[in-house]
Amino acid sequence: MPALLGLMHMLREKRVALGHIGGGLALLGSLMFMLFWGASLMEWQMVRGSADPVQMAALLDRIRVDYYGQETPLNQLSTINVPEARLLTIQPYDPSSIKSIERALQESDLGLTPSNDGKLIRLPIPQLTEERREELVKVVRHRAEEGRVAVRNVRRDCIHHLKELVRDGEVGDDEERRAEEQTQKLTDNHIAKIDEILKRKEAEILEV
Repeated sequence: MPALLGLMHMLREKRVALGHIGGGLALLGSLMFMLFWGASLMEWQMVRGSADPVQMAALLDRIRVDYYGQETPLNQLSTINVPEARLLTIQPYDPSSIKSIERALQESDLGLTPSNDGKLIRLPIPQLTEERREELVKVVRHRAEEGRVAVRNVRRDCIHHLKELVRDGEVGDDEERRAEEQTQKLTDNHIAKIDEILKRKEAEILEV
């Protein structure tokens, strides 16, 4: 997202070369591509029980907990450990937050069922049953759609600010057309990459 903010700032300041439009889109598109790849890969490895402890613990990094009215990252409220191949444990720094953490895990799209003894949360990793495979496919499809939306949003904002440059007389019609074509091409390329990964991950997950 910093790439998008920086791009929008440069466009608003009217100090951007047209190449920055495509460059900003390419950068954010690459980031979304990498994030989607990383998320789906970790989730798939975790369920298979083949991920290393760092990868398994990192899967919970995106969990946000309502902590005294503030959305707080789980890894700032607890210590996450991997004592067994198919078990994560979460040790809250503040024992009073255990219910909020458990609720955040239950409401997430991980599809895992936490339990606690009042002090420690246990998050068992289920075997890859047919039902679990279907749940995991839904997760990676959701990740893919998030990536597509993010890339299309960048395209929309780039085109909007490009038209502002045209209205202000800083960019000619030919330059506008070339920039729009470049932006659309980059958009299509990065969405195609996400679709390609999604198709491959779905096949891996559903393979028996």
